[in-house]
Amino acid sequence: MSVREAQARWEGDLRGGNGTMRLGSGAYEGKYTFKSRFEEGPGTNPEELIGAAHAGCFSMAFSNMLSEAGHVPKRVSTTARVHLERVDGKPTISRIELDTEGDVPGISNDKFQEIAEQAKAGCPVSRALASVDITLTARLRGA
Repeated sequence: MSVREAQARWEGDLRGGNGTMRLGSGAYEGKYTFKSRFEEGPGTNPEELIGAAHAGCFSMAFSNMLSEAGHVPKRVSTTARVHLERVDGKPTISRIELDTEGDVPGISNDKFQEIAEQAKAGCPVSRALASVDITLTARLRGA
């Protein structure tokens, strides 16, 4: 299949240093610091990028599975909330909450929920994060 690349650079110590992360395609480059990762400072962080990757992967997988089931979505919109917490004294991604809404004509809510769960289990990012507790809230628009 394909190989994707991203780069990161860090300069200085953990608390006073700073860095940049860049997608190999050049579509995104952002600064990050201790404060942007572990507190509420300006910039991005690895967990935010994991969230974007997970939301994007899930949305594509869900749209594909809905289409394959004969229910082409008008829209699937997903938010991923990545929880970084101390586990055994170490910063750990402990949980990811996927929250999705779909505008899918002609599908029952039961079928929508069933396919959403299959997409959660089957998207490549979910599978890569198999050790993380991943929850899903799925809303069918208009249902």
